[in-house]
Amino acid sequence: MAAGTDHGLKNILWQKIKENVIDDHKKPGEWRILILDHFTTKVLSSCCKMSDLMSEGITIVEDLYKNREPVPEMKAVYFISPSEKGVDSLVNDFKSTYKYKAAYIYFTDYCPDSLFNKLRTYCAKAIRVCKELNISFLPYESQVFTLDNPDAFHSIYSTHRTDKDTTLEKMAEQIVTLCATLDENPGVRYKKEPLDNAKKLAQLVENKLGEHYELDEKCKGKSKTQAQLLIVDRGFDPVSPILHELTYQAMVYDLISIENDTYKYQSKDGAVAKEKQSILNEEDDLWTKLRHMHIAEVSEKIPKLVKEISANKKIKDNKITMSGLSQLMKKMPSFRKQISKKTVHLNLAEECMNHFQTNVEKLCKVEQDLALGADTEGQKVKDPMRTLLPVLLQKHSTYDKIRAVLLYIFSLNGTTEENLRKIFQQIDNESNIILNWDRLGVPIHSSSSQQRKTARKDRSHEETYQLSRWTPVIKDVMEDAIENKLETREWPHKSECPAAWNGSGAVSARQKHKGSNQDDRRSGSRLIVFIIGGVSYSEMRCAYEVTQAVKSCEVIIGSTHILTPRRLLDDMQDLSKTKGPMETFTIIEEKAA
Repeated sequence: MAAGTDHGLKNILWQKIKENVIDDHKKPGEWRILILDHFTTKVLSSCCKMSDLMSEGITIVEDLYKNREPVPEMKAVYFISPSEKGVDSLVNDFKSTYKYKAAYIYFTDYCPDSLFNKLRTYCAKAIRVCKELNISFLPYESQVFTLDNPDAFHSIYSTHRTDKDTTLEKMAEQIVTLCATLDENPGVRYKKEPLDNAKKLAQLVENKLGEHYELDEKCKGKSKTQAQLLIVDRGFDPVSPILHELTYQAMVYDLISIENDTYKYQSKDGAVAKEKQSILNEEDDLWTKLRHMHIAEVSEKIPKLVKEISANKKIKDNKITMSGLSQLMKKMPSFRKQISKKTVHLNLAEECMNHFQTNVEKLCKVEQDLALGADTEGQKVKDPMRTLLPVLLQKHSTYDKIRAVLLYIFSLNGTTEENLRKIFQQIDNESNIILNWDRLGVPIHSSSSQQRKTARKDRSHEETYQLSRWTPVIKDVMEDAIENKLETREWPHKSECPAAWNGSGAVSARQKHKGSNQDDRRSGSRLIVFIIGGVSYSEMRCAYEVTQAVKSCEVIIGSTHILTPRRLLDDMQDLSKTKGPMETFTIIEEKAA
């Protein structure tokens, strides 16, 4: 992120790292080496660029676990996680001979006494600074964060694992570091059902918030701030992460192969096709502008933007195509820079539309009817199996069939053994992906003690596309929380926030942020939502929509990791497998470039 730009969480985190790590003990004109582990590399990559670091006197960024050349005349700044492997690597840099002039150590989180004693024993003379920063989360977007722990899904929901309690404790510690970074001590509430994970995590967070603000010298005994933290379990809304979404970002990550937020595509330069790539993040202003729009609007918007730039360039038949733009860019190099980002999204939108027209459109109608229990005319779906059958009998992928089957089962709050047996024959007997949902508290088998369905807001007055009628449950929750309409019976308090909290009272100036489609600055309260077990792109979008609608309340949403429908189904399948406990942050040894 370029210095001075404002992307909410990312900017707040960069300012904290800059103040507490980069600028700490910095001398004018002095160059230093920055040493990172895998997690802190991801943290810094999410909120700054190498040019930002260089402007702050960092000349080299090194990997803690790689072989590094000694530079004894330079000071080394270690920004690392407090792990045994990391501390051992640091000790080795000073144990026999000094690899660097001195060590300035900044841990992301609390460093256990055993590791601290090891540092003191082997390299005390080399250490000039040793601090704990409370940064154990990743800002994914301006209003979205993760704990970078996808394995938590298996730890919490698998019957084969024994590390559920330690996983919840680690998650609580990470959530507290988010609150500390935002300078918030929120009131904590949780969704009572379907499982007790949210209750346990809420209690852990509340306890650790108290401990943190008691120990922190800068804000000792900090009282509750103008913020609420809501904790929910993934099973509270199984529908939203399964549906085919038709908003741009959610559709892209569902239907296109995107790895590490990177889109790879073929671009024709004459007769030769070249592979290009583009990173989909908030540095791309057009992506930020389009990501929450419906694909129909995106498909109209991009050609219009291209035409604005090429107003004086004649394009035959007045039609914008990738091949036509490629020829135009070849003839007019000056045109290339202006149009390159827009061609990326033109290409990406075309791919999405191709998928939509090929098979997604047919699936969407069935999925929406099953999810809502009513058709586009508002007529109740009387026979859900009749609605489902066309998907099972037509040539759709097994995963698409499973998604429709799950929506059918969710609509009924569970079905019979006989129905399940028949269904499994139509989905290549991938029964575990279906049956394992009960571990999330979602009923798969019908029973006499039916789980009560969550009452939904009436949104019939809202304009929407017929194939995008479903609204994620979390949006209802966000709106009700801001309006003080959450029932205490369903959403018990672990701690009370100020009685006047209603999402509209500004009590202190906050770090300014920018919403997805606006530049206006606001100060006011915060609503932080945490979903155990993964957050979907449609749920992320809700945070921005509610923030935009309620100007004085910023909604931040986070989870253990980001979900796509395919990833969630794979996670469900893996619940049947035996996997040992894993470290929260896995260190990946990367090959030298």
